[in-house]
Amino acid sequence: MSGRGMLVVVSGFSGAGKGTLMKALLDRYDNYALSISATTRAPREGEIDGREYFFVSRDRFEEMIVQDALIEYAQYVNNYYGTPKDYVFSQMEAGRDVILEIEIQGALKVKERFPQAILIFVMPPSGRELKTRLIGRGTESMEVIDARLKRAAQEAEGIEAYDYILVNDKIDQCVETMHQLIQIQHLRAGENEEFITRIREELKNL
Repeated sequence: MSGRGMLVVVSGFSGAGKGTLMKALLDRYDNYALSISATTRAPREGEIDGREYFFVSRDRFEEMIVQDALIEYAQYVNNYYGTPKDYVFSQMEAGRDVILEIEIQGALKVKERFPQAILIFVMPPSGRELKTRLIGRGTESMEVIDARLKRAAQEAEGIEAYDYILVNDKIDQCVETMHQLIQIQHLRAGENEEFITRIREELKNL
């Protein structure tokens, strides 16, 4: 069977618990790698190159665009952010399932270029619960929370493009569902062409 890792794109509303879910998944299982983005923004205190981000110059990033060295990229507030192909593909070749945690527009670009990628959208059990979680974080004003809820309403228009919806109600259960969902993809016929070809040849020679 195929020993190559899968490309998994995870998106979700702010406050849906994506970060907590990713951390729990990586803590529980060792066959996952979280993709590290390249960025032109300066490192913040405590950030290390190659851990939080690959920090590169604007010229270098634009070279990477021209060389088609990025799976996807976008520009936010005068800085570039993107997913380097080399890192992702080397992890996949090593048999790890690589998770890209990106927003909807980036996710759809990835699916366009890599149709075999799995797209998962993380949702709260209800809109009311999302608001409760955002308030419960206690880190933002109601004005910012309202803006996040408005953005969530806009993002909700694109959810049908995803392969799977994952409701993050109980974190342990959600981690287990996500793990099983990703692992079952390894059984897709398209992921096992070499194995299928070998079996065909063996059957012909019996």
